[in-house]
Amino acid sequence: MKKVWITALTKDEKAVQNIMKTVQTYGLRPEGHFWVDDLKRMAWTAPLEDLLSGDTALWMIAGAAGAFAEASTRLGLSLLAIALHAGKGHGFPILIVPLEGDVRADSLPTPLRSAEVMPPGGAAFGAKIVARANAIAPPMEMEYRLDVHPIEGIGLWFEVGPAQASWSGAMFGVSGGEIDFHGVGPRGRLPEKAVLEYPLKGLKLNMGGDEFTAWAVKNTLSEGLSYFVRVKGEPKALIFGAFPEEAEADVYSITLK
Repeated sequence: MKKVWITALTKDEKAVQNIMKTVQTYGLRPEGHFWVDDLKRMAWTAPLEDLLSGDTALWMIAGAAGAFAEASTRLGLSLLAIALHAGKGHGFPILIVPLEGDVRADSLPTPLRSAEVMPPGGAAFGAKIVARANAIAPPMEMEYRLDVHPIEGIGLWFEVGPAQASWSGAMFGVSGGEIDFHGVGPRGRLPEKAVLEYPLKGLKLNMGGDEFTAWAVKNTLSEGLSYFVRVKGEPKALIFGAFPEEAEADVYSITLK
């Protein structure tokens, strides 16, 4: 039986129970948790194993509109969505269920903007859940790879690299956070040691009115090699891409809050 994982941002037990009953009525297995907003202890990682399990077919995020506006909650959900996309692909279905007020997908951070907003209730609510859970996720070709590695006691690491071909070096910048370590190594795991070619620190860039501080290396990255960067604090946004050889460089931009 396919599983639907429900993240409840608002402790409205009655509303969550109604959603779970609807899911169960339509032949799906509902499981979930109440969100804990604690970035320091990386509480956002609590449901990650369940979300990545093979039987989980849909992620539903339910809560009042005000909960979706909290900066720390938005950051935690963004990090969780990044990890989910890295593990299950960018086409994995995410449903936003506003329990009170209105939520617009285009007002959410980048990792959640592909989610579908679906208010609860109505005869079609359960049928739509079933349709999303049973739909074959469309392949989404990405030009980059982005993952996150939260390791308690070691820190929050981001991993970036090319999805295809290669990059001649790599750059990674943050707004609202601080980079304090970087490395290059095999895709999917933090490198135990790394040789960095022409490492650079403290590069200043401006984009969309935000100032970013970036680090960079000139190591050539293939599909099997990644650039790893440890970030302290609570980053508001990320920029990353191949090492910029010119002042006007093409980079990828991700908002997190």
